[in-house]
Amino acid sequence: MDFGFLLKKSISFFLMPLPITIILLLMVAWFLYKKKIKKAMIYITISLVWLLLISSAPITNLLMKPLVHQYHKLRKIPDNIHYILLLGGDREHRAWEAIRLYNQNKNLNIITSGYALAGVSDAKITAKLLENAGVKKEKIFSQERAKDTTEEALALKKRLQGEAFILVTSAYHMPRAMKLFQKEGLNPIPAPCNDDYIYDISSIDARQIRKTEQALHEYIGLLWLELKD
Repeated sequence: MDFGFLLKKSISFFLMPLPITIILLLMVAWFLYKKKIKKAMIYITISLVWLLLISSAPITNLLMKPLVHQYHKLRKIPDNIHYILLLGGDREHRAWEAIRLYNQNKNLNIITSGYALAGVSDAKITAKLLENAGVKKEKIFSQERAKDTTEEALALKKRLQGEAFILVTSAYHMPRAMKLFQKEGLNPIPAPCNDDYIYDISSIDARQIRKTEQALHEYIGLLWLELKD
């Protein structure tokens, strides 16, 4: 596997909420081992505050809102559009959005995506889901080799040669995806799904940690794009 890809994934992993929590708790254990109780108590307090923040709906909603509100659900398919690109990840929500659009115009072709670390690729699994939901097999194409959104853009560039297409992905991922595709000279039409994702009220649970992780992943990705530019 490409070393640069592994390095990027490793760095982003250690910047996520749970690895940060583990690092903080390891610091607690270290200071307890050294019998530095005061410092251990400081890191216990930091760990508890951090866990409260990353698992709290008001905080996760605040992080998600700027991402999910940039683009709105696609109600009407523009003329002369022949392709939908369905990005891998969050398969259920994204696939059903692609199916909704396909049912408006059954001449559309759907390109599924998603890399396989081992076994069957996400692109193939999604393709099967679409077929079972009534999409004609000859209307489904798969991009299995692209490992991330940048590589998806490069692969699609060869296929479409500048032709406009509908881009289906989660609402929180859409801002970064649009930037990446436009950077490669492509013409995506945004079709975000799951845009009601932020509306949890006053809850503290593991779902909020997952949402915090997703939001931070997107913000880190957007920052990386700015730095590269």
